[in-house]
Amino acid sequence: MRQRHLRCPAFAGLLQGFELVRELSKDRVPGGEMRVVVVGGGVIGITTAYYLAEAGHEVVVYDRQKGPAQETSYANAGEISSGYASPLAAPGAPLRALKWMLRKDSPFVFKPNLDPIFWRWLAQLLRNCTAERYQANKALMMPLAEYSRDMLRVLRQATGISYDEGSHGTLQLFRSQEQLDRAAADTSVLDRFQVPYEILDAAGCINAEPGLAAARDRISGGLRLPDDETGDCRLFTERLADLCASRGVVFKYNTRVHAFPHWKGKVHRIVTSEGVTEGDAFVLAAGPYSERFMRKLHQRVPVYPLKGYSLTLPVADGQAAPVSTVIDETNKVAITRLGDRIRIGGTLEMSGFDVTLREERRDLLERSLRELFPGVDNLRDASFWCGLRPMTSDGPPIVGRTKLPNLFVNTGHGMFGWTMACGSAKILADTISGRQPEIEADGLGPQRYWA
Repeated sequence: MRQRHLRCPAFAGLLQGFELVRELSKDRVPGGEMRVVVVGGGVIGITTAYYLAEAGHEVVVYDRQKGPAQETSYANAGEISSGYASPLAAPGAPLRALKWMLRKDSPFVFKPNLDPIFWRWLAQLLRNCTAERYQANKALMMPLAEYSRDMLRVLRQATGISYDEGSHGTLQLFRSQEQLDRAAADTSVLDRFQVPYEILDAAGCINAEPGLAAARDRISGGLRLPDDETGDCRLFTERLADLCASRGVVFKYNTRVHAFPHWKGKVHRIVTSEGVTEGDAFVLAAGPYSERFMRKLHQRVPVYPLKGYSLTLPVADGQAAPVSTVIDETNKVAITRLGDRIRIGGTLEMSGFDVTLREERRDLLERSLRELFPGVDNLRDASFWCGLRPMTSDGPPIVGRTKLPNLFVNTGHGMFGWTMACGSAKILADTISGRQPEIEADGLGPQRYWA
């Protein structure tokens, strides 16, 4: 793919192109590269650091945890599902949420609080629950997800990185004819972006996932995306961080970032628990905590944490276990094979920044596995986890330059951080480096909230 350099009009509304390049060039370290400070050591922050280092920049990564991928990236569902990249805000979503709340084992949990940030975010989400907004937002997410999957494949081939990866597709399993019929609405978007898919009957689902044979009477059909992949996000992030370190990236763990002081329209340093660090450009990739930093800078972005849960257990019987990812549409649970383990992920809990591990959320995950893969009976050996997904109110992540021209943001990926990580990071690294991203990315920036 050929790249074109950015022209000055792309910076309209921020600074004239010549002036911006001149200002940034003054701060560049010898050789033309810049010193870039990345805040956040999850999969988004580490992939951003990797592509920045590949572009020749000096990179420093800060994270409050003891190492990479200790929060949201630690034990997610393991899916790299570009075809399923869709906004949470969708037509009919509020009604479905109300129906789910009536279930004792609901996949959706709503715990209202007095935080005005939450209520503002929720109101914005509800405004996006129209057919028109859903289609527009999904049209931003799918190309990014497809591009990200392709970038991951290139990275894997270039580095030889391994992370219990698999390339056997995703099967969205429908237990009712109504669910199967409703799936037809989303296939039009798949057709538009030329994403391969298969509509399967029960026999076709079992052919794709033989472990489902014992649950044949629960299956009405499925939607299979053969190009989707799977992998352990934490393992990938840890090993990519090691690769970054071998290429000169500096990691500052166990360090809290407090502020981004700025003057004359630019950020010049960050204030941390270990002192002050200067840089030429700064990337905010702090997941749901990015909103707090942006608010202090008087730049509001609608990002809010939605808690998810997962179980991880060893594979006791390979014949009874899933081959790849099976999404239980009824319970909104993903069951994924990760090498010699199974990861079961699900539940959407609106409870703010609370990271309490609630045992009652475990029941839905266990039941989904038992009903679809009854041959897997070693749930007593499962480890239980929860994490906060940074969700935007409209769906697409926020990737781009802020109102401060040398401060960039890469956050808000929601349930698709693992799916979109490499693509988002490559786009941002290209932008920081003054190169035209390889796909259209204007609609992903924070400026979409500035009107």
